[in-house]
Amino acid sequence: MAEATVGIIGGSGLYEIEGLARVRSVCISTPFGDPSDAITLGVLEGVPVAFLPRHGIGHRISPTNIPSRANIYAFKTLGVERIISISAVGSLKEEIQPLDLVVPDQLIDRTRLRESTFFNQDVVAHVGFDQPFCGVLGDQLFHAAQAVAPRVHNGGTYVVMEGPAFSTKAESHLYRSWGASVIGMTALPEAKLAREAEICYATLACATDYDCWHESEEVVTVEIILANLMKNVANAKAILSRIIPSLTGSRQCLCEHALAKAVVTHREYVSESTKKGLWPIIGKYMA
Repeated sequence: MAEATVGIIGGSGLYEIEGLARVRSVCISTPFGDPSDAITLGVLEGVPVAFLPRHGIGHRISPTNIPSRANIYAFKTLGVERIISISAVGSLKEEIQPLDLVVPDQLIDRTRLRESTFFNQDVVAHVGFDQPFCGVLGDQLFHAAQAVAPRVHNGGTYVVMEGPAFSTKAESHLYRSWGASVIGMTALPEAKLAREAEICYATLACATDYDCWHESEEVVTVEIILANLMKNVANAKAILSRIIPSLTGSRQCLCEHALAKAVVTHREYVSESTKKGLWPIIGKYMA
């Protein structure tokens, strides 16, 4: 039996979920190292939930060094089928104001220093990623957010930059010219790894600033981001409390079969050590 079916990855400012019953903490070791922190397990209105602070308690892990493979792998071993990520972002559009919420449906990858796949030894898999977020989970998240927050945007492109420094003004204007909606540092490789692990993944992006392109707004600083993010934490918690009880039953999307035709390496060429290490992810295709 799964210890958790819904996983929550908390970003800056969100380090706990309120209302959980039967709370306990577990430390999980993975072939990809340890997750960002201990994982909190609990039950919310009958739904078993796993919560993990992305940057660790105390925000001690930089975006580039987040152990995303360990985080997603640990959720998979717990039985998680759906992940909701909470992420601070900068707005690249006038209509997305600071304190607005966005449920993006597309990604542009501008990272370059991160391990972004489970399949880099003995076994090759090419998952479909044309729709990087789960559409079904994203729709559920948007409707839950609409019931709580005053301004929520459905869809949009999230540019994922390396960090930890913020954008240059030239970069910010470039991303705007591409039609991107928001910019942040954490949706990748999480979304790719979740797809490889056949877990549904959606992001609640909390706009904290106008990046650095907006001439009439203050230049983005950590102080501005954290001040605005803390204003949205209460909304994020209320949205999670609303959506989690509805995340039950079988999934009505393609995420749970993402690897069905993606693994191209013949079984006989996959080493036993790789099979063992990746068994929670590829086991049903290697038996």
